[in-house]
Amino acid sequence: MSGTGSEDRNNGRPGGGDAAGDLAGALRRWRDRLDPATVGLPAGRARRAPGLRRQELAQLAGMSVDYVIRLEQGRATSPSTQILTALARALRLSEPERRHLFLLAGRPAPTTARVPAHLTPGVQRMLDQMRATPVGVYDAAWTLIAWNQLHAALHGDPSGSPERERNVLWRHFTGLSDRVTHTPEQQARFETATVADLRSATARYPTDRRLRTLVTDLRHASDRFARLWDSHAVGSHTMDTKTVHHPDVGPLVLDCDVLNAPGSDLHVVIHTAAPGSDAADKLSLLAVIGTQTMAEPSGGPFTGLGDSVGECQSGQLR
Repeated sequence: MSGTGSEDRNNGRPGGGDAAGDLAGALRRWRDRLDPATVGLPAGRARRAPGLRRQELAQLAGMSVDYVIRLEQGRATSPSTQILTALARALRLSEPERRHLFLLAGRPAPTTARVPAHLTPGVQRMLDQMRATPVGVYDAAWTLIAWNQLHAALHGDPSGSPERERNVLWRHFTGLSDRVTHTPEQQARFETATVADLRSATARYPTDRRLRTLVTDLRHASDRFARLWDSHAVGSHTMDTKTVHHPDVGPLVLDCDVLNAPGSDLHVVIHTAAPGSDAADKLSLLAVIGTQTMAEPSGGPFTGLGDSVGECQSGQLR
């Protein structure tokens, strides 16, 4: 992300004048209240004030320290939507706080017209703290939007993949390479459930153009998807195991749970291994080697999220 937003110092525009001071004050307060340990940073010594340092916020948000300073001094008066989204995520803002941030910056508040991709503070903490368990977070259309290091090590690092290739249904129905294998029965359940989820998402977000385009493209790319879509089939994820074929450590037999986070429209996918099992030992090894030394298959560096949610247990985060 670039270190600057779209700025305007004309006080007549939204976000100028007193609004810039309000935005600056809110950013400082939100930064001061955030415990470094909750975002995976060491507390360190000689902290003169609670909360994050400016350089730590800049690191988490992917922008320059200089730009954070200008925002907190009221000199950057009209940050872009991209900048605001990154700040909201880095500061672990709640949904009402996120809307308030956008309003202070003179930007339209996020609406439910589009599939939301905002991580709630609880989901973000889960990603930060569950380092020994592969965790991936998907939006309502089953596009991967956040993950921890072990998820990337298990399924392949998605950081360089475009949004469409991070969508579960697109990868599966267009035949992109994948590390998960299904029995015919598992595949049928997986397809029915994910198509039903996607149909439900189109009902909740009827004006989301990207969602509609995804459905149209899937219908053109896959006759099987088109048949399932037209059949109005319904289904849900069921408790099952899956086998993930990792290029370095070999096959892992894992349990999978899909959790729905209250107050959001996110799917949180968690993979676990039975204690003392061969898969548990392999997950521990992957936690050490990560993605650095993986021998990637010929299909490319990202081969695993396509069916990584298949045959899982649905539930709700408590």
